[in-house]
Amino acid sequence: QVQLVESGGGLVQTGGSLRLSCAASGRTFAVMGWFRQAPGKEREFVASIDWSRGRTYYADSVKGRFTISRDNAQNTVALQMNSLKPEDTAVYYCALQIASGYTVAHFNSWGQGTQVTVSS
Repeated sequence: QVQLVESGGGLVQTGGSLRLSCAASGRTFAVMGWFRQAPGKEREFVASIDWSRGRTYYADSVKGRFTISRDNAQNTVALQMNSLKPEDTAVYYCALQIASGYTVAHFNSWGQGTQVTVSS
């Protein structure tokens, strides 16, 4: 069983940057993704990366601002977030893909989440 632990959240001003990290322990996996959930809203897909080929996929709302990457040696996946906006405020989660698709139903092994707050 894989365990995922997120870190790197915090408070930043509009236009600032944060780097989130997700450390994985346990079995190997194919695709890891980042999701976020704002207060009163459903959890939504942010980005994903194929562990072996490095292929990435992004939600339209973060394209050009966020970059997902992997460190095979450290078994971690990072999410570099630039040009942050107040609407990026949410709890960010990493998870593993269990079926083709990019909704909550296609991922499991959720981490505990890390809070990102962007002030205006």
